[in-house]
Amino acid sequence: MNPEIPNRKGARKVDDIPDEVLELLNKGEIETANLTEWLAIDQVALITETFPSIGLEEMVQPLQEKLARQKKPSTMNSVKLVGEEVYEVSAKTNQTEVIFQNLLQHPSDTVRCYAPYLITLNNAYSIEEKLKRIKPLVADKHFGVREVVWIAARPFVDQELAKSIQVLSGWTSSGDENVRRFTSEATRPRGVWCKHIESLKENHKQGLPILEPLKSDPAKYVQDSVGNWLNDASKSRPAFVAQLCDRWKAESPTQATQKIIKRARRTIDKK
Repeated sequence: MNPEIPNRKGARKVDDIPDEVLELLNKGEIETANLTEWLAIDQVALITETFPSIGLEEMVQPLQEKLARQKKPSTMNSVKLVGEEVYEVSAKTNQTEVIFQNLLQHPSDTVRCYAPYLITLNNAYSIEEKLKRIKPLVADKHFGVREVVWIAARPFVDQELAKSIQVLSGWTSSGDENVRRFTSEATRPRGVWCKHIESLKENHKQGLPILEPLKSDPAKYVQDSVGNWLNDASKSRPAFVAQLCDRWKAESPTQATQKIIKRARRTIDKK
């Protein structure tokens, strides 16, 4: 392997990805360096190369066929499809835990993206257990895994919102900014690439146990998420967001809080 590959910045366009890099990505031997590479992964090639070594060889052909039949193929849809299928098969063979660990420890970030579905879809786990089991993925060093895990968890967070907020509010004091960011991102009232949480669109106060501890978070990654949460809320309850921002401005006169407030009010301030 070219010694420069592990430390590459990643191409801006798919066509500019070097052939050697794309080959290694599709073999599951290296992680993607940016969103362009993440979107360029050939899911069929990836599962063909990696699944035999993690006990899923029999799934390769059926998955190849199902991926080819997708009506709206995309990286996110393909990841979801593969994750769901792997859960169904592993559950029938009582190999869910073994397969989960194989996925969790895989060097390919895209292969790790399949892992959260083996936990979130398992009805034997309570919401508290689901959140606990996916926490290593929440803290994953790769952005793609972190995005997929909150999307995979969100429907179940919505179903048991009160219990989820109770658990996630405890995560707001984590020393890992990725974990803190998950607490707000997974509970955004509107969010992106996902179904809205109707309960939070109407009653935003439910989210305060998560938002309050993060109002002056030092990490930009978290600040942006909290600001986006409140901007979502402002589209249905602008008065609530305006009042909260005013209170935070008085209670927490920090640069971090000011950045969150500015992002939170961007829809309000356009009117």
